[in-house]
Amino acid sequence: MELNVAKMIIPAGGIMLLPFLTLITFLYWPGAMLKAYNWFERRRLGMVVSYSNSGSYRFCYSSRGTPGGATPSLLMLHGFSGNKDMWLPFIKFFPKNLHLVCVDLPGHGETSRTSVEDYCIQGQVARVHQFVQSIGLDKRPFHLLGISMGGNVAGVYAACHPAHLSSVTLMCPAGLDFPRDSEFITQLKEMEANQKEDAIALIPTTIQELKNMLRLCCHAPLNLHRQILQGFLDNRIPDNSFFKEVLKEISGETSRYSLQENMHRITAPLQVIWGKEDQLLDVSGAGVLQAAQPGCRVELLDNCGHTLMLERPRKSAKLVMDFMDEVNGEDAKKRS
Repeated sequence: MELNVAKMIIPAGGIMLLPFLTLITFLYWPGAMLKAYNWFERRRLGMVVSYSNSGSYRFCYSSRGTPGGATPSLLMLHGFSGNKDMWLPFIKFFPKNLHLVCVDLPGHGETSRTSVEDYCIQGQVARVHQFVQSIGLDKRPFHLLGISMGGNVAGVYAACHPAHLSSVTLMCPAGLDFPRDSEFITQLKEMEANQKEDAIALIPTTIQELKNMLRLCCHAPLNLHRQILQGFLDNRIPDNSFFKEVLKEISGETSRYSLQENMHRITAPLQVIWGKEDQLLDVSGAGVLQAAQPGCRVELLDNCGHTLMLERPRKSAKLVMDFMDEVNGEDAKKRS
């Protein structure tokens, strides 16, 4: 009898203790709480974290499903200072049988951090190609999607490796000579002109600077609890010196207009999605791409800023999936 009671009490005690431990973690280690949340979301969505070694270089990525289905695999490239987990709100709106891959770009997340040669756009393109080969994604054409810095990388990759792609989606990509300067680009140009190293909007060090960054990235205000903001900041600050290195490379002469210089070489079916209220990279960039690629599909989202996968995940995912289905259907007709 006593043994049976003990067996009942111990699990009950554990259940009662869990909310208390969660609260303590939230109050004192909010960064750990956010990491735990991402782990839970990956598990819930069926995303499995894996590593691929190519020589001494290690790639970290998450994936779901297996390649070889009727629909091409989908490889996603995140933006500056992000990682594979930034796609989690977006992924849940894709079919569960679709083969999805989200890779940490060079130096980001858990992918190897080497030297600045890997952080310029061409360096990132070379590493992405190395990753594609390392997991065998190049065995059949796949769909490539990139946002912001990742959009720049995706566009240049498409220009350099057209045979590997079935189609491409660029979400508010960097790497263009924008007809209109966004608020962020205006700030960067002022810093360059004055030769100052003031606080960089995308590399926050305080809660207020983080709020300013989120205001630039999102059209609608994000009313996040202070502890969530603190956790986000705690997880970013250790990488701030690395982020400064990357920003210096991608905004330098060799990378700043990489997509602009290569967009005419893209031969795969192209889709461009942009938030009309983007304050980070102005929506006028969509017109630049359309002028160079008249056949591309341009989708402009109302009441949406830069972070499409966070602000309009369902709509953005549907646009991507519809485009993939359309292209895949046309390819199937050609083969028949």
